[in-house]
Amino acid sequence: MPAPDNSAPDDPGRDDPALDNGAIAERLESLAALLDLAGASFYSVRAYRRAAELIRATPAPVAHMVRDGRVRELRGIGPAIEAKLRELVETGRLAELDELEREVRPELVGLGRLVGLAPQRMVELGRTLGVGTADELREAAAAGRLREVPGIGPSTEAKIRDALERPRGTPRRGLLLNRSRELVGAIADALGGEPAGDPRRWRDASERLAVVVASEQPDEVVERFRSLPDVVALVERDGPRALGVTVEGVPVELVVAAPGRFGTELLRATGTAAYVDALGALPDAPDEQALYRALGRPYVPPELREQPFDGEPPALVELGQICGDLHVHTTWSDGKASVLEMAEAARERGYEYIAICDHTRSVRVVPGLDADDLRRQGEEIAAANEQLAPFRVLRGSECDILADGTLDLPDDVLAELDWVQASVHAGQRQSRDQLTMRTLAAVHHPAVRSISHPQGRIINHRPPNAVDLEEVFAACVETGTAVETNGLPDRIDLSAELVHDAIRAGVRITCSTDAHSVRGLGNMQVSVATARRGWATAVDVLNTRPLSEVLR
Repeated sequence: MPAPDNSAPDDPGRDDPALDNGAIAERLESLAALLDLAGASFYSVRAYRRAAELIRATPAPVAHMVRDGRVRELRGIGPAIEAKLRELVETGRLAELDELEREVRPELVGLGRLVGLAPQRMVELGRTLGVGTADELREAAAAGRLREVPGIGPSTEAKIRDALERPRGTPRRGLLLNRSRELVGAIADALGGEPAGDPRRWRDASERLAVVVASEQPDEVVERFRSLPDVVALVERDGPRALGVTVEGVPVELVVAAPGRFGTELLRATGTAAYVDALGALPDAPDEQALYRALGRPYVPPELREQPFDGEPPALVELGQICGDLHVHTTWSDGKASVLEMAEAARERGYEYIAICDHTRSVRVVPGLDADDLRRQGEEIAAANEQLAPFRVLRGSECDILADGTLDLPDDVLAELDWVQASVHAGQRQSRDQLTMRTLAAVHHPAVRSISHPQGRIINHRPPNAVDLEEVFAACVETGTAVETNGLPDRIDLSAELVHDAIRAGVRITCSTDAHSVRGLGNMQVSVATARRGWATAVDVLNTRPLSEVLR
């Protein structure tokens, strides 16, 4: 006799396909997004996003686990998220999500971030004034209603009105390159245009984001721009030009050019003001190549359009010339993929080699390897090499440089490895003399082949450390040690300017990704673009060479 079904007939969590793992994850992601817009704690937002990612990847039905009281078995699900999941499974809704959807207006939040107002303040403004759009807020401000909102006095009112009338044309801080290129690329694709501004020059922190579209119907293009999901408000319009803002408060400029002027407007929207002004009067041209011909100048790649330049640019290094990645991580430390998975993905990219460079123990904030770990990892690397030959997986290490300049592994272990790069992780705020001493000691160590992310910066979060790179570069020339330009979008270290300095000093560059996942291998394009901005040719980049020359 079958067991009775004791679930309620309207139980949405037991059999309702609308609450499968994907649907639950989507609700949590929506909650995280709206909490972010409302200015909630970064850690709360991150917790919901991580829970959504976990639930999406869980093979077992999470609704069943909630009903059975077992959802806390999933790593990362704590009591607060368990309570939200139980509410969702038992009622089919999340009250907090419903409230946020009613009160958080993305258009107001995006405009507020652009003009310097916190999301919470914009939510309060919208609720108190009964407005939901940028135009309605401007009307309320013009009518003198801003002072109806608690806490807004005459001076604050004047600042808000001034900001609404003259919105900023740049974000309050530079946007990381991966996000800026993704954003302008999506808008350009939707409008049939081309990305421009800082992202097209691969600037590491983008302030001017632009898209150029060839069309004889600017009004139609601007209306399509206004209606895009990424654009929550149109804050300026001047004929064929418009300024939109994203929900993050990032302004994006749209330029609609007649087809015969497309190349002219694309160049104008790409180069810095200093570069464009130095070209003089720009003739009409349908594309950039035609424009340079009309100017009697050789074509200059976007990456070099920073400062005035008159002459033939060098043959910059190309992504297709990279033969291997010399800095990747695996699950042995803080990576997301195994040695074999990273190696297979690198081989699929056409590489000849890859260097596994997991962290050493003294990094502490992530798992690190000691001598015994490295030797066990060596067995795994040997098995991968046997399976993937002639592709080569190098035994490597991102070895920490300790406070006294010694390395975090014994010399006999370092001597066993194919590729050793040294990095400073702890003590970033030491004095210039201390940091320089540590780095120079690593440069002079016979096992070290490269210095990774030499300044240790995190864009928008941690400034470059005070190491004397001029002295480091001189030592690198003496020892033959390379320096890295790191492709992680929040690092890009060395920066383009310092790549240029290193090359002029005679130092070899490695273009590496610091990839912690298979997807991260794609950041080689960021590293190569940074090297190009530093005027690097293939000769300047060590890993454009076959393995026999790299290991020489």
